[in-house]
Amino acid sequence: MPQLRKDPVTKRWVIIVHEKAKSPKDFPSAKPKAQTGKCPFCPGQEAMTPPEVMSYREPNTLPNQQGWQVRVVPNRYPALQIEGDLDRTGLGLYDMMNGVGAHEVIVETPVHDQGFEAYSKQHVLKIVSAYADRYRDLKRDRRFRYILLFKNSGAAAGASLDHPHSQLIATPIIPKRVMEEVEGARQYYYYKERCVFCDIIRQELSAGNRIIHENESFVAFAPFASRFPFETWIAPKDHKASFGDIEEAELDNLAEMMSGTLRRLIKTLDQPPFNYIIHTSPCDEHCADYFHWHIEIMPRLTKVAGFEWGSGFYVNPVPPEDAAKYLIQASLDEEQTGEPGVSADAPAVKSGTSAR
Repeated sequence: MPQLRKDPVTKRWVIIVHEKAKSPKDFPSAKPKAQTGKCPFCPGQEAMTPPEVMSYREPNTLPNQQGWQVRVVPNRYPALQIEGDLDRTGLGLYDMMNGVGAHEVIVETPVHDQGFEAYSKQHVLKIVSAYADRYRDLKRDRRFRYILLFKNSGAAAGASLDHPHSQLIATPIIPKRVMEEVEGARQYYYYKERCVFCDIIRQELSAGNRIIHENESFVAFAPFASRFPFETWIAPKDHKASFGDIEEAELDNLAEMMSGTLRRLIKTLDQPPFNYIIHTSPCDEHCADYFHWHIEIMPRLTKVAGFEWGSGFYVNPVPPEDAAKYLIQASLDEEQTGEPGVSADAPAVKSGTSAR
């Protein structure tokens, strides 16, 4: 019989299918056609993007030239623009403001056709360090109330360019989905005087049947009320509300955790399209006691259709306990020696720090 499960944070219900549960082979990987034409993110094409905000690059190389390993640039077609004032106004009962914000692209590697599974841990460390650098810098801008870091991998996950990249969008309002998560965590804390995410982590570590991977600082698990097949969360074991509070030693452990977890997903599901999103506390909300930052990884294996849109339910044909077993069984190379064209141990210096 199908099982209804309730998310303890958002109170959202999902339907977990057991009788006809699917395995990785039931989700054939559709390889998209390679894009043609010049890629604005490839080395030698730096002039095709706005000037870089920051980069990790080889010593003695100049900004906006070749020699970079990770590069952050403003989005050429931003959803929101960094210049200007909000100018909040009302039109009858409707509210509106100027589309002020920040929209940046983190170009993850100089290698055009390289997937996340090919990155060394040292290279992933440069990527997550760039995330933290840009988050902390933009958080100082008092116009911004939320900073969202995310990755779309594959056309089915919303990627418009093949070249591996992530994005950052800073908004002058707190998104509705974020507020639902914050409010759920707040209610739980006021009722039990504990962080709901800390309780989830403790229970998952105790039960063990949904744990995928863990290290000193982080744990990866299939959430009890998974919305999507092979949905995976990565959460810090110690309580921290904001991603910006991550310490240098934790960045190294996060790089190891993201590298291992995504390699398992990519190997098990044969290069699936996926999204990952860093869920963090709003910039100016006082929720340090009850919010807990984390990363949600969602392979795009099924489609959200009329029932899901109309009801708010999700139907998941892979129980998270099964998903965890498949991902644990994924054989991983013990050593990751580096990525083609990029030396994992190549020295890098950080260039640039501010968006403005």
